[in-house]
Amino acid sequence: MVSRFTLGLVAILCASGAMAQQTDPGPGRRLAERYCTSCHEVRPGETGAGPMAAAPSFQVVARMPSTTQLSLHVFLRTSHAGMPNILLTEQEIDDLAAYIDSLGTPQK
Repeated sequence: MVSRFTLGLVAILCASGAMAQQTDPGPGRRLAERYCTSCHEVRPGETGAGPMAAAPSFQVVARMPSTTQLSLHVFLRTSHAGMPNILLTEQEIDDLAAYIDSLGTPQK
């Protein structure tokens, strides 16, 4: 059984926005354009300055069944062979993950 204290705390956190998800993909798109376009297509239908054949587009990444907010956060915190080691802040990781996630929904 959940206590009234716990329910009250959850209500306060939700009302204050502390548990709100990042929903604006704009900051993440700008980060992607700054750091990622030399290898990846970051906007659907556009190519970067020199996309590598092996580097998937962000839309392809977003539509992979294994792509979730959690998997994006883990990936963006981990260095990978063949990729530059870009150190991102927690907010930048949240923003970039939100942008990539936004590409997983087909446009109407």
